[in-house]
Amino acid sequence: MLHYITYPHKTSSTWVTFVHGAGGSSSIWYKQIREFKKHFNVLLLDLRGHGNSKPSLKNVFDERYTFDVITNDIVEVIDQENIEKSHFVGISLGTILIRNLAEIHPKRVESMVMGGAIMKLNLRSQILIKLGVVFKTVIPYLWLYKFFAFIIMPNKNHRESRSLFVREAKKLYQKEFIRWFKLTSEINPLLRFFRSADIKIPTLYVMGEEDYLFLPSIRKIVKLHQNSQLIVIKDCGHVVNVEKPNFFNEKVVDYLLFQN
Repeated sequence: MLHYITYPHKTSSTWVTFVHGAGGSSSIWYKQIREFKKHFNVLLLDLRGHGNSKPSLKNVFDERYTFDVITNDIVEVIDQENIEKSHFVGISLGTILIRNLAEIHPKRVESMVMGGAIMKLNLRSQILIKLGVVFKTVIPYLWLYKFFAFIIMPNKNHRESRSLFVREAKKLYQKEFIRWFKLTSEINPLLRFFRSADIKIPTLYVMGEEDYLFLPSIRKIVKLHQNSQLIVIKDCGHVVNVEKPNFFNEKVVDYLLFQN
């Protein structure tokens, strides 16, 4: 089972589950914990192979990861804690997992908060992934990760986010990185389905105005999907919860309280 931490609230019955992105860990939410646990029961988890969650011991080098497999890891944790329904807050690739969980188990999802959401890969993103596929076994994974982090978060004000994700990525090893990277083979059809299928679960997208790779597609989705809202944060890049934590916390907490 995944490693996770809970912060129970004395009176609230509402749960908020945080899902980090690839290469990160639950530590990326350190600027959110104090504020969110004032209002909600909080669950932080480390995806498999990240943070304090170890890869599966069975076929440790050969097991193939899929989005359904990783999503079921999350469901296993909320089952363990007897959480019937939760709000989910995600960042980057974590938003894909949340959206996939909502598709498989819609009754378990109260609402979705999608920070730095990935719902479409533009041409530049697809080229980068193809380059990564070519070089993933011959170049040290940390070089590739630093390169991708710089492309996604290129500005000076994105430096803290880049450093945080690279620091967490150092805890991975090459074989684990490759297994996660192979998820890209199923990402395009999955995202295409998500864009076309309006699941009608209340969804708040929180995007930085400098998130050039992913913001344009989110603007289009919000126009098409019911119960979807978009907040764009000025002077902010991809990892909105790290770059603008006070703004992020205020808007998301207000949104979640309103949903209740």
